[in-house]
Order: sequence, then C-alpha cells, then structure tokens
Amino acid sequence: MFNLTPEEWTAVHLSLRIALVATVCALPFGIAVAWLLARKDFWGKSLLDGIVHLPLVLPPVVTGYLLLIWFGRRGPIGSFLDQTFGIVFSFRWTGAALACGVMAFPLLVRAIRLSFEAIDRRLEDAASTLGAGGFWVFLTVTLPLALPGIIAGMVLCFAKALGEFGATITFVSNIPGETQTISAAIYTLTQVPGGDAAAMRLVIISVIIALAALVASEWFARRAGMRYHGD
Repeated sequence: MFNLTPEEWTAVHLSLRIALVATVCALPFGIAVAWLLARKDFWGKSLLDGIVHLPLVLPPVVTGYLLLIWFGRRGPIGSFLDQTFGIVFSFRWTGAALACGVMAFPLLVRAIRLSFEAIDRRLEDAASTLGAGGFWVFLTVTLPLALPGIIAGMVLCFAKALGEFGATITFVSNIPGETQTISAAIYTLTQVPGGDAAAMRLVIISVIIALAALVASEWFARRAGMRYHGD
C-alpha cells in the first residue's frame, strides 16, 4: 500500500514497540496512582496530583532534559542502574520508551482516576461484608468495573507515546534504527530536499495507526461495559 523504505519501516516498527512498552510499563503505576488519588485523602495529595500532571504543562524539552540529568549515565539514577544492573536509558530505545511513558502518564492516570471515582462504593462494601479482603475486592470488583476507563487510559497513553517528540529527541537524540521514531523521522525528512513525499507517507501511517487504536479502544470499552455494567 505504501512504498516505504527500510529506514521508514524501521521507524514505524520502533515507534510501535516504544509506545507499547511505554504503555505496558506505565500501566501498573498508573493504576496505583489513580486509585490513591481517587480513594485516599492524605497530606500532599494536591502536590502529588500536580507532579503527576506536570509533564502536560511543562515544555517537552524541559521534561527530556530532566530525564537526561537524572537518568543519563552520569545522573544519580542512571549511573546506579548502569553500574548495578547494566541498564542504560540515555540514547537507547529504552530511554525513548521511558520518555514517552513519562509524557503520557498524566493522560493514563486521569482516565483511570475518573473511572475509579465513578464506581458505586456500595458494590465494594457489599463484597467486603461477604468476607472478601481489601485486595480481593479491588481485584474482583474495582478493577473490572473500572475496565472501560483503564482501556481508555491505555489508548490515550499509547497514542501520546506514539506521537511524542520533544522529550524523546532531547533525552535519546534522533539515532536511525535506535531512537528515531515516526515523529523524529518526519522531522528529519522535512529538513532535507525532496523529503516531503516520504514525510507524508509516515504522516498517513501515523494517522492510520492512531485511528485504528481509537476504534479498537471504543470497541473494547463497549464490550467491557456490556459485560460488567449490562449496557
């Protein structure tokens, strides 16, 4: 359908892998933070909420620079991970996944938090009175009821990660085959003579992938709603 070059296909595959890894790795943290913000009152809750949503209002370049400072090979966290576990983020595709996950995390948390807040607490109380423990209630009642919101959050996270550019290029640069995502490839192609056609092909691919993700999200959300809410 599209006569993409091997380098362009590599950018597409790399973007999909980075977005998927970013979404999967961010999901458990997103669920935990969303539940904490939705169900608990504690000192510093507003501060935590602000920190979670900070990537939405900060320039992406600032977020990428902070990641480079903290997770670079000379950074406090990056140096520890490199020397202890041999894990390197800076200028690697794993660093791109980290940057995309950080930038998309607020959208993931927001969608899941709203889903938790919409759950009728009486259903959880009923399960508790029948002898279910707190974790079992969360696993068998809360999570299934929140599933549409979790799916929506995952799709938003995936879409944001797929299109992330500023933080990624600042943290891991624009290395073909390693960190050059679709967004970075489009930017590169627009800077060279005769690259407009190739850039347009990647733009169309991006639109198709994003649209397919949204359609799939709507379908899964409807299925989850029919199963757990009887809609």
